[in-house]
Amino acid sequence: MSKHHLRQPLHPDADQPWWRTGVMWLVVGGPLAVVVAGIVTGLIALQGADDVLDQDARARRSADAPALKARNHAATPDEPQR
Repeated sequence: MSKHHLRQPLHPDADQPWWRTGVMWLVVGGPLAVVVAGIVTGLIALQGADDVLDQDARARRSADAPALKARNHAATPDEPQR
């Protein structure tokens, strides 16, 4: 056998760089997309976060509770008569 024959790569794509291999992007692409989506979701959550209610706002909100309870009770269907 010649020396040239022994230096042949076993796979036709063996001489390509790692970033040009399609299987590598298949393996790395999924987790990379999840990480990017998580960062984007975190940024959206931080930018659109609701303000923390202080004690006065909580007291005003609890004052509306009877009205909300009556509204929800009026919206429920009547129980069937037996």
